[in-house]
Amino acid sequence: MSGYGQEHGRRHGQGQGDEERTFAALPPALGGAFTRTWWGRAWLKALEDSALDLQQLKAGRRQARAGAVGAVSVRPGRITAMVKDRDGTSYRGDVLVREFTEEQWERLLDLAVDSAGHIAALLDREMPPHLVEDAAEAGLDLLPGVGDLEAECGCEAWDHCPHTAALCYQVARLLDEDPFVLLLMRGRGERALLEELQARSAARAAAPSARGGDEPAGRPVGPGGMPGVSAEEVFAAGFLVPPLPGPPVVPAAPGRSPSLDTDTPPEPGVDPAALELLATEAAARAHRLLGTLTVADGRGDAAEEGVEARLTVAQDAVRLAAGAPVPWVAARLASGSGRSPAELELAARAWRFGGPAALSVLDEEWAPEAEAVDRAAVRLAEAWDDGDRPALRRSGARWTVVGAEAQLRLGEDGRWWPYVKAGARWSPAGPAERDPAAALATAFAAGATGAGG
Repeated sequence: MSGYGQEHGRRHGQGQGDEERTFAALPPALGGAFTRTWWGRAWLKALEDSALDLQQLKAGRRQARAGAVGAVSVRPGRITAMVKDRDGTSYRGDVLVREFTEEQWERLLDLAVDSAGHIAALLDREMPPHLVEDAAEAGLDLLPGVGDLEAECGCEAWDHCPHTAALCYQVARLLDEDPFVLLLMRGRGERALLEELQARSAARAAAPSARGGDEPAGRPVGPGGMPGVSAEEVFAAGFLVPPLPGPPVVPAAPGRSPSLDTDTPPEPGVDPAALELLATEAAARAHRLLGTLTVADGRGDAAEEGVEARLTVAQDAVRLAAGAPVPWVAARLASGSGRSPAELELAARAWRFGGPAALSVLDEEWAPEAEAVDRAAVRLAEAWDDGDRPALRRSGARWTVVGAEAQLRLGEDGRWWPYVKAGARWSPAGPAERDPAAALATAFAAGATGAGG
């Protein structure tokens, strides 16, 4: 018997109710995500990160997806199931899980009781995800690491085989149903764990009176049973509040996206290359916003941040396309934004000149009221000397130069946008101007150099 099994035999009897649980076989997981909860995904990530043989892991994943894993028995230090091959042959697979020592359980229980959030969630029969991080800081790894899972299988493989790997994958689906399965594998059943937590919590709450009633009734109890101080008392006593820390140092460049090109096949519908692009783009946005942080008042570029937060999916696709991505990304963005590749290229050109406002001028035709038309006419009349004024033909908020492939478009904010004819389409030629003459000069220059195409 292995060291894990020996320890299990010494510390835990078989069939003691809370010490062993059996889960019925689950149906195949054909399509979609293999797990649906944080705990299930965290188990899979830890399993794949610590695997020494990715080929066996892949084979096990296929078998687990196909529903080849039978009923799973879970008890401290061991999980067991029958796993069926394609030819109908079944093998008993056991995975021995490294249990926590008594000292490690003491640390974990103290950690849970010291945190009001953890103890409240656990006593409410919920497993808070942050328990993993807090336990890791205390030197306790709840999720499996290298060497934590030891395999035994009837197929007589010397290490993990597809059968035990499939069983490990199936545990992720069990954690979807009940995350306390993880603590049972580490050595404590749910009932025993909750009883111990309740006892420790009650002892902590009674700690002040146990010292002779020196502390006022109702004073909060902090970590270690020591009395706490309410925020109201702190401010009433006039304690100085330390200043907020300064803004973070802006790095020289945005961080790089991690490579998602791994041996583990992605879930159906997940495109690793697209995820890498989005991660890189998010890092660039974060770097840009951090760089615009105003030290004087602690605010970032609220205007830019607010605009990006209000974008529609179609607008955000154009924003991404304006970053000149590789062709396959542009094609995906065109499909997602409801535009043809040529239309997306035109929209991205407009975005580079003026963001959402420029895109609105490209896409939408607004009908200015009579007062706005009169103000525009005055601006046009004042923009040129009598002999230099071009002949313009108006249609809505667009003024086209008669006999030329140039156009001015009036935005709702009163600015003028230069456009030039490129084939059968009007193309944005530059940023907006308050002066219509300057905008039209930009359109003529773009037309002369072919920059509008």
